[in-house]
Amino acid sequence: MTLSAWQRFWLADHRRIFAIALPMIISNIAAPMLGLIDTAIIGHLPEAIYLSAVAVGAMAINFVYLLAIFLRMSTTGVIAQAYGEQSQTQQHRHWNHGLIFAVVLGVVIIAALPLILWILWHLVDLEGRVQELTAQYIQIRIWGAPAALINLVVLGVLLGRQQAKAAMLLVIFTNAVNVVGDVILIIGLDLHVVGAAYASLIAEWSTALLGFFLVNRSLQLRWRNWPSIRWGETFALARMNRDIFIRSLLLQFCIAMMTAYATYYGSTTVAANAVLMQFLVLISLGLDGIAYSVEALIGQAKGQRNQPRMRMWFQACMVWSLFFAILYSLLFWLAGDHVIQLITNIPEVIETANLYLPWLVLLPLVAHWSYFFDGVFIGLSASKAMRNTMAWATLGVFIPVWWLTQPLENHGLWFALVCFMGARGIAQAIWIQRSGVLRDQT
Repeated sequence: MTLSAWQRFWLADHRRIFAIALPMIISNIAAPMLGLIDTAIIGHLPEAIYLSAVAVGAMAINFVYLLAIFLRMSTTGVIAQAYGEQSQTQQHRHWNHGLIFAVVLGVVIIAALPLILWILWHLVDLEGRVQELTAQYIQIRIWGAPAALINLVVLGVLLGRQQAKAAMLLVIFTNAVNVVGDVILIIGLDLHVVGAAYASLIAEWSTALLGFFLVNRSLQLRWRNWPSIRWGETFALARMNRDIFIRSLLLQFCIAMMTAYATYYGSTTVAANAVLMQFLVLISLGLDGIAYSVEALIGQAKGQRNQPRMRMWFQACMVWSLFFAILYSLLFWLAGDHVIQLITNIPEVIETANLYLPWLVLLPLVAHWSYFFDGVFIGLSASKAMRNTMAWATLGVFIPVWWLTQPLENHGLWFALVCFMGARGIAQAIWIQRSGVLRDQT
């Protein structure tokens, strides 16, 4: 029995979704696994202060880079649309503008090193040798800022052009170079924290150079035809980056509250929340993969000015997003207690985490809409709408709900997070409906 033409077309569409989603899911899994090896190497040094210094230093650096995630998001949207238009010139310009932002912002981060350290010392309680080692680590890693931000732009270009396998290989390459560097510099040369910092620095710059080469080859871009700066487009990209930065800042505030305010309920509750927040990492493995697909595919269809295809990608990716959400909810319902025990073996933390586990069973079904719609908004380059819907969900829902449910203590925090995720999805759906971007115009 042969497949009909419609069935072959349907299967081809879903293969395209997973041609983007699957490599990114694999890279999302591979990076933490290699990071675990990285931590294990440092963790086997003779003194615990080395691991503490690297952990705090890496946290500070990664948080700064995380706030710059707007470079990846904005680049994916505009490149996907230019890819749909089949405009090589436009892709060249977007790549050039993204690089300019990455380098300038990277230099600003380097210059802001004293401010970063000042803020860090006011947030964490480190003294003596541990503080000195942490400062050493950050002072070395900070020189990788331009490279790390260039890597975000590279990832945005590759995803926008639907070259997810190349993006996956770059993520794995970064972590593999870091691990090899750790083995040579920490174990071989006995450089401890300094070795860990230089290993990461080398990994960031190596990946930036490789990514620069891969993108230029993919875009068939040479120095002789390097695009000039278009200031109007540059300022438009700056506004888009500003909006996504505000959106990311508000999101990180809500996530940080799950740990920061839990300190008022005791160390066991803090530990339990930290364990349960790892469930969000698991959720992102699948849902981020689908979000990457919808970013690229809807962006391409927008560039082609093909609304029927935009609606088709919207519906197809939404089905897979819902599928992963149901899968996660079933997994957490049936095996959530086992997952908790894999993360920690402290009896009181396990007991407390199980008390709040039902919120995690519910969360994927509510949160997947915001993951999915974020991908849609990035594909449409609707950065202002991303900012506004996030602001509404944070200021209009999360904070008031948390404030009103404080008598429920940690249950109130989790209820506020679920309401926040739901409010994001609802606000985004309302914007899409009102804007008419996916509505049939015929």
